[in-house]
Amino acid sequence: MSSEILVSRPLCDSRAVALGVPDKEPPVEPQAPQPSAGSATAGYRSAKYTPAEWFSNYHTALQQASADHLAARSIQRESKALYQDTEADTLKAQGEGTRLLGQRLQEIHYWKSELQQHIDRLLADTESLLALKQRLEKALDATETPYAIATDNLNCRARRLGPDLVRDCVEEELLKEVDLIRSVQVLLKRTTAQVVSQIKMNREAKQMLEMDWSDKYQAYNFDNHSGRYSNMSPDTQHHPSSASMQDQVCNCTSWIKFTQDNLSKALQEEQATHSLRLLVEQVLQDTTEDLRVQCSRVDQAFSQHCVELTEAKIQLEMKLVQILEQIGAQERNIVALQQAIHSKEAPLRVAQSRLYLRSLRPNMELCRDQPQLSLEEEVRQIDATLASLHQQLSEARGSLSHLEESRITLEKDINWKTHSLFTDRDKCMTHRRRYPTISTLSGY
Repeated sequence: MSSEILVSRPLCDSRAVALGVPDKEPPVEPQAPQPSAGSATAGYRSAKYTPAEWFSNYHTALQQASADHLAARSIQRESKALYQDTEADTLKAQGEGTRLLGQRLQEIHYWKSELQQHIDRLLADTESLLALKQRLEKALDATETPYAIATDNLNCRARRLGPDLVRDCVEEELLKEVDLIRSVQVLLKRTTAQVVSQIKMNREAKQMLEMDWSDKYQAYNFDNHSGRYSNMSPDTQHHPSSASMQDQVCNCTSWIKFTQDNLSKALQEEQATHSLRLLVEQVLQDTTEDLRVQCSRVDQAFSQHCVELTEAKIQLEMKLVQILEQIGAQERNIVALQQAIHSKEAPLRVAQSRLYLRSLRPNMELCRDQPQLSLEEEVRQIDATLASLHQQLSEARGSLSHLEESRITLEKDINWKTHSLFTDRDKCMTHRRRYPTISTLSGY
């Protein structure tokens, strides 16, 4: 029959296979010559094991299996203890991370609420400053009307006539009013510039707070989403590089300080806004009161001056009536004097004619008798009377000339007073009725 070649099975270490250790080639032992199985196998070693080899192989397999069994049980005990311990540690670390994330969420929520409060305050402060800016602009525009009224009053009064063109108390008060309005305009413009600057700073501080709030909002969402992760979450992934510490990451102290600095800056702007609002309110109140007080002074000066003008005009008109009466009486006096002078012409001619005829008496008849003396006295008396009448007539005519000059002066002065009264009362005081009210000057 044909011979079979039996090859022995190499020994395999199952523990080495489990641990991934490469198999080692078993040592080759020299085989002892085996007895021949027959003539067919003469000269060849038999492939069958000997009883000793069988027993040795069997015993070695048992020992190896026992060792592997003990090693496996030891590894199983160590593995169970290891994964139980690591499971507890992992769950503890995960719970601690979740707890810290919760605390972090509370901190972010607190600072985000603080930022939101200051953002709302800055927004309200900016709105109030915008309203004050609008009031300041309206108040500044409202001062143009008093300025136009005051300058128009000065221009109108500059066209007064004669001696009424005087720098009186009304003009002094009008000049003070013009200077006051100019100073008020400068103050309102400077205050408006301060309000605009504060609005800009408030918006910058609000922008910083909004950027910080936006960052915290995103961080809150990220941490909130992170805190909701669990071992059963399907959207978790491996990110090995995320566990390494980044170089440009801030610490908690600088994180808090950054927000506190922003809040401190916002608080400073809020306090500055509050102070500026009080200042603007005080400026508007003071300027309004000053303008109204000066307006009252000017109106009072106008009223007083109009009373003085009225009284002076009345006195001038009364004096003009008297002058006119005196002119009439003087004219009648002149006519009477002229009539008296004319009435003396006839007696003078009679007396002179008598004297002339008597001077023609002849010889001794030409004597200075009593009629002659009487006639000479009569002529002298009439001449003296005529001289007195002519002197009185000259004085009367001079007085009439002076009366006419006084009449003309009074009439001119009355016309000047009438023109001044019309300028002050009918033009200036009527124009001043358009003076803005207190609410308009306050910017409402």
